[in-house]
Amino acid sequence: MKQIRKKKHPIFNGFKAFLRLFKKKPKMVYLGKQPKEPCIILSNHVGSSGPITYELHADFQFRFWGTYEMNGDFKTLYKYLSKDFYHAKLHMPLWLSRIWCVIAAPVAHGFYKGLELISTYKDTRFWGTMKESLATLQDGKSLIIFPEDSTHGYYDNLQFFFSGFTLLAKACVQKDLDVPIYFAYYSKKHKTIMFDKPTTCSELLNSAPTKEEIAENTRVRINALGEEINKKAEEELQAKKKK
Repeated sequence: MKQIRKKKHPIFNGFKAFLRLFKKKPKMVYLGKQPKEPCIILSNHVGSSGPITYELHADFQFRFWGTYEMNGDFKTLYKYLSKDFYHAKLHMPLWLSRIWCVIAAPVAHGFYKGLELISTYKDTRFWGTMKESLATLQDGKSLIIFPEDSTHGYYDNLQFFFSGFTLLAKACVQKDLDVPIYFAYYSKKHKTIMFDKPTTCSELLNSAPTKEEIAENTRVRINALGEEINKKAEEELQAKKKK
């Protein structure tokens, strides 16, 4: 099943081209093969940097999972950005966050629409997320999911992973969509994204007895990718010093 490359709205593409002037493409490191066919990518978020970096520079078609507030009306989005994102997660003072989001929310509203986010929920509406995700994979596109718990902020050393992606893996197997799954770590400091060797949905589900253990093992492995990036960067620095 090959990926279908569908161009997004020209205004959105123009805005992305403008952003690329300020955000250069990171170094892409593949420990296995490069993601080409429809797949699921599990990555760290790095605040707003992770999603923007993937959207600007990934050379394959995909859609993000994103909390439903990001696809909501302006009032819902403003509340989410000012209270949850900028204040709780990025630790901006609440009064400043409320002022800033008067400007940021309208821009974000248009940008999120261009991203074609798949809404995620913490209740039974999550099954709608599953349905739309399966349809996206069947349509030849990949999915990028950020499983980390960012309630209190974003950390280089990821602290906890939600296990919702294991339900998607199970749904894929049930629908005979045993697609590859890539673990990935984006280092903003070293401007590098490292992709692990791919596994499959069925292999992931068989790797541990419970979804919580699978999520924890995934967290540990993605953190290890970050450590590997740091190690390689240090080795390159030492090699330059010796010259």
